[in-house]
Amino acid sequence: MKNNIIIDKMSIDDLDSIKSVLQDEFDDFWNYNVFKEELENENSYYIVAKLENNIVAFGGIWKSVDDIHITNIVVRKNFRKLGIGSIILEHLIKIGRNIKNIQSITLEVNDKNIPAINLYLKYGFEKVGLRKNYYGLDQNAIIMTLNFNNI
Repeated sequence: MKNNIIIDKMSIDDLDSIKSVLQDEFDDFWNYNVFKEELENENSYYIVAKLENNIVAFGGIWKSVDDIHITNIVVRKNFRKLGIGSIILEHLIKIGRNIKNIQSITLEVNDKNIPAINLYLKYGFEKVGLRKNYYGLDQNAIIMTLNFNNI
């Protein structure tokens, strides 16, 4: 299945195609309007993973002066644990490495999301901080960074 995944830059048409299932199928806390604004933001870049022309995952970054921030990596519920999140992460890392002057990638991950934490550790991210109650009461975020100078 992983060999059949196609990665594309996310378009407004892609967003429109998942609009009705964004909350239920992807479990994401961002809504359609926020994503639409992100697609119009020159410092944002989003990709989609398609299987047989259906979007099964997406991920995005924000670009700053010398760092990119992964905003999200979300896989459709019935396609989780198949390695698609890794494919998205690999592409976001590659995009970051190809942007001039980018030194690192940073993200926040729920401290209870052990599979995601392990994924990021596997790709060389290091735990560098904690944001208390970032996702709500008693839901902290671990700040993780991948420094390109270390790889």
